[in-house]
Amino acid sequence: MPRTLLWALLLLLTAAAAVAAAAANTPEATVKVSHLVLESAAREFLLKQDLRYSRECKLAVTASWNYHTNVTRRNRQDLEEAQERFSEWTKESWEEARKWISLLPYFRDTDIARQFKLLSVLGAPALPKAELLKYTRIISEMTAIYDSTTICRYQNPGRCDVGMNKGLNKLLRKSRNYSELKHVWKSWRESTGRIRHRYQQFVQLANKAASANGFRNMAEMSLAQYESESFREDMAAVWRQIRPLYEQLHAFARRKLREVYGSDRVTQRGPLPAHLLGNMWALSWKLDDLFLPFPETPPVDVTPEMQRQGYTPRTMFEAADRFFYSMNLTRVPASFWRRSVTRVPADRQVVCHPSSWDFCDGSDFRIKHCTNVTQKDLVTIHHEMTHVQYFLQYRSQPYIFRAGANPGIHEALGHAVALSVESPRHLWRLGLLSSPHISYKAEMNDLMRLALDKVVFLPYAYLVDLWRWKVLEGSLPEKDWNCGWWDLKYEIQGMKPPELRSEADFDAASKYHIPANIAYTRYFVSFIMQFQLHKALCMKAGEYVPGDPTKSLHKCDFYSSIRAGNAMREMMRLGSSKPWPEVIEAATGERKMDGSALREYFKPLEMWLIEDNAKHGEFIGWRPDGEYCLYEKPRTTDNPARCQTDN
Repeated sequence: MPRTLLWALLLLLTAAAAVAAAAANTPEATVKVSHLVLESAAREFLLKQDLRYSRECKLAVTASWNYHTNVTRRNRQDLEEAQERFSEWTKESWEEARKWISLLPYFRDTDIARQFKLLSVLGAPALPKAELLKYTRIISEMTAIYDSTTICRYQNPGRCDVGMNKGLNKLLRKSRNYSELKHVWKSWRESTGRIRHRYQQFVQLANKAASANGFRNMAEMSLAQYESESFREDMAAVWRQIRPLYEQLHAFARRKLREVYGSDRVTQRGPLPAHLLGNMWALSWKLDDLFLPFPETPPVDVTPEMQRQGYTPRTMFEAADRFFYSMNLTRVPASFWRRSVTRVPADRQVVCHPSSWDFCDGSDFRIKHCTNVTQKDLVTIHHEMTHVQYFLQYRSQPYIFRAGANPGIHEALGHAVALSVESPRHLWRLGLLSSPHISYKAEMNDLMRLALDKVVFLPYAYLVDLWRWKVLEGSLPEKDWNCGWWDLKYEIQGMKPPELRSEADFDAASKYHIPANIAYTRYFVSFIMQFQLHKALCMKAGEYVPGDPTKSLHKCDFYSSIRAGNAMREMMRLGSSKPWPEVIEAATGERKMDGSALREYFKPLEMWLIEDNAKHGEFIGWRPDGEYCLYEKPRTTDNPARCQTDN
């Protein structure tokens, strides 16, 4: 009998004997085994799992890369087969790992216990095969409805060909026709809301999957990734920190929208009409012509200078590689330059969304990016190269630890680097600006543009999963799903629909992440923690000094700081081998999310907003100015008067 199998059998017998002894209260039944023997057997098991995981992962990632860099039917088929093989292997590994769970209290090596803990949570594949097939089919059907949604043109109702990637986003940003924007907003939700019946089935199966993983429901399982009993309360506390700044932005935007649409449509103290913010979900407000403090001042954009200097995709990636090398971090391997796709190939179709790739073997790392020579792409490349640097730093960890310590940390660090790179100081260091200093008006415009992307996103990022958790745990009953959604939209985001909604609607489904079952909390975490990490790295670099206006947080660039690089390395090398509070403590000295760094970053803008809102007598906050959703479901779903209150 192989030694590993012998030890495993011994362990199981030991556990069984211990249980029998406890039940019979007979110490004679106890079998004593050294924890060293236990841990030796566990290490051998985990090593074999690690080798197999790395091998299977590489096959799956390779198939995915082949498809995303060469979109063909054959590559799609190969990808589906590889994903199925990897899924089968992970379930097999999960079943084996769970046999050790009862023995975790006997391990003194916390590293071993943590590996088993992570291996023992599989997710939806823990379902029996028939139910898993049903689960994946339902998600596939919901996303197919979403992906195929098009709406009819406002001016030409006979043409129903406008989709999210076919001019819809541009229309929402550019149009100032209230009725047209209302038509677009409503039509999109009428189509995507058709998934409601399928979502009922999804909730049932998702909770069954959670139960199979040892959790009460899928909400509990999702939150378990953050390894904190108080995580929901911590999120609420962070949002309370950010809310005063958001309320100033909200009041400013309300006045600007009222000047365009009138006080009958945008009231003095009410929430914002959700269809007027230039985005289908009001999660970013990129209406520069309306919201910039000084619209006559052009934005900082070094794109023309990059093009004049002859920048290419290669030189942009080399600049990003130098950024990390300047901090005494690791250069990308030579294979990165041979295997990455940094421009659109002429001979094949690729999926152009930028992404970073870890091929699970500790040596092969790549980026896929259809690069244009622009400032925006220069910043994006540094963000993606941060992920590659993360891969390089934790590559020596076991497979199960090769990840960010929580689902938002990878992105948070990429965003933190981007904040440094897009600072005027760094663009000057690259020789793309003539001075590290820009005018006050340009500075306020840049901060506003960033706030309209990052600050106004936070309430939406907070409420999406808050709603989803309530649905999954049953605290928001099915009959109230849509009105519960609008309660959160009003309370947290200060939004109202352009028309009265009811339970005949299902407006949460208008965002892809709901039908696709993609968690949203990671975005909230990453948007908060990027400023936390940025502040910590800037302080280590000596580029941020509280109270010194020449070294404000929003001006900081930590390029070439060895101390900041060492802090990044210390954090990244841990991967997910420690609970995330310990990981961020290594870089920041803090163990919780904290919104104070974000408030500090935007402090000059907040001071300007407070003064401007006071000057115009604008009310801060919002009050209800009507009814937004009928909790009582109408008698029929096709009643044209369904949005009227019954007398």
